[in-house]
Amino acid sequence: MRPVKVERKARGNPRTNVARGTARAARPSAQKAAGRRGAADEGLVDRLRARLAAILTRPMLMLSATVFGLTLIAALFASGVIGRTINAVNGAIDTVVADAGFGISEIHIAGNRRTPYRQILAVLGMQPGQSIFSADLTGARARLAHLDWIASVDVHRRYPDAIFVTLVEKRPFALWQTPPDAAGVSHIAVVERDGGLITTQGVEKFRRLPKLLGAGAPAAAADLVDAVQAHRAVAARTVAYSYQSGRRWNLILDDGVLVKLPETGWGKQLDALERLIIYDGILERDVSEIDLRSPTHYFFVLRSGEKKQEARGRQT
Repeated sequence: MRPVKVERKARGNPRTNVARGTARAARPSAQKAAGRRGAADEGLVDRLRARLAAILTRPMLMLSATVFGLTLIAALFASGVIGRTINAVNGAIDTVVADAGFGISEIHIAGNRRTPYRQILAVLGMQPGQSIFSADLTGARARLAHLDWIASVDVHRRYPDAIFVTLVEKRPFALWQTPPDAAGVSHIAVVERDGGLITTQGVEKFRRLPKLLGAGAPAAAADLVDAVQAHRAVAARTVAYSYQSGRRWNLILDDGVLVKLPETGWGKQLDALERLIIYDGILERDVSEIDLRSPTHYFFVLRSGEKKQEARGRQT
């Protein structure tokens, strides 16, 4: 018998072998497709670069694009879209921060004697529950500093939820009758010692302060007022200080008696006036004017219009 050779059949599923063969055959095609896509992408990049270079080399085109972009941004701002979006985002952030325990719950104010508490709160511009991080401290200081009575102010935050406001108020020194304005209207103002104007509101509360008259009077009055206050008899009878042409002072006493002082050296004249009031009873006489400007004589004008003079050191 002749031997018979039996060929071995291929192992495994014939379909699988076919699929493997197909996959092997497909790999070169996929590589070719990837190569074509890469080439296409490179071509697209090259075209974009070419267009960008063309725009950059054309100033008018570049300017037009810039103007268009700026116009679009301006239109968005004008329409309020950007503003509303920003406000909405800020509001959401504030809510989250407040819920975390950093919302304003306390506002402490110190140093306000003449400035109403509610006015300070209104000008401060901070609301309960507002995020303490968003509190505009610089703006609050600037707004408070513009109030009539505020000389200086400090506003600071204390974490997690408190705002502290410390005020220093101006000190009233005198009342000043301002010169008439263009309409002929004059006002009464409270002024500081250095002449700074405080307010024209509520001046009736300060009627006991010295009264100043004349342009420039507030800035020049401090020394004279102090000197008059040191002479008890003169101070008790003085109702106003009148500044004359920015050079010298007249004292207006009760009963309308006018006392004329020299430009300088009026300390001695006040001493003399004190003696005339206390020892000579000059104000008990029918006098309307006392002129102390002469270094050697006193001059008096009676209500009848008669004028008299006396040498210094002599009783009238």
